[in-house]
Amino acid sequence: MRGIKGILFDKDGTLVDFQATWFAIGEMMALKAADGDKTRATVLMEAAGYDFSAHCFKADSVFAAGTNADIVELWYPAASTAERAAMVRHFDEVTAEEGAAKAVALPGSKDALASLHSAGFRLGVATNDSTGGAEKTLLSLGVAQMFDAAYGYDAVANPKPAPDAIHAFSDLTGLKPSEIAMVGDNRHDLEMAKAGGALAIAVLSGTGTRESLTPMADVVLDSIADLPAYLAGKA
Repeated sequence: MRGIKGILFDKDGTLVDFQATWFAIGEMMALKAADGDKTRATVLMEAAGYDFSAHCFKADSVFAAGTNADIVELWYPAASTAERAAMVRHFDEVTAEEGAAKAVALPGSKDALASLHSAGFRLGVATNDSTGGAEKTLLSLGVAQMFDAAYGYDAVANPKPAPDAIHAFSDLTGLKPSEIAMVGDNRHDLEMAKAGGALAIAVLSGTGTRESLTPMADVVLDSIADLPAYLAGKA
């Protein structure tokens, strides 16, 4: 099994279809930040990483890789520290509820998770979404029972690309970092894996491209549907 006993998954773009799930939510949040001005909302969406010409989120953008705190900082530059903190709490609540309600599972992801869980792998989520958002999404997808833990940006001292979630998962499971694989669709997922001493597995199911991910990845897969065979040494 290549020495891997535990797997941390990024959420959006790895378990969940990023484009299908998040555009409407991002647009709603941007419109609120722009006080209903659609032109200004478009500018905010572009600044956070949405490419309207390509109809997708850009790899490694604030939307694709950042936290709600990063988005608030970008969209509300004149806000006070207290105002930003309140807005982050609001964004966390909105994205947790809306992200779970609108979550679209990537093709083959549920079967892959079931196969990995049945094979005895310890499973976790490491996301720059909130912990509540991750937990609600796992419940919405019907896979929560397979996971030992979910780590959002607010569950660790330092979010991705820092390796804090790998250390937390290692402490929880008793596994060495070298026995853990980190699977994600953006460079910060792979940077986290490298920093934490875990196997870095890139997937092409999200915003990252083969060109952007290959330099940091130990292996690049089309999606987590290919993961059970890879870890079994059959791919």
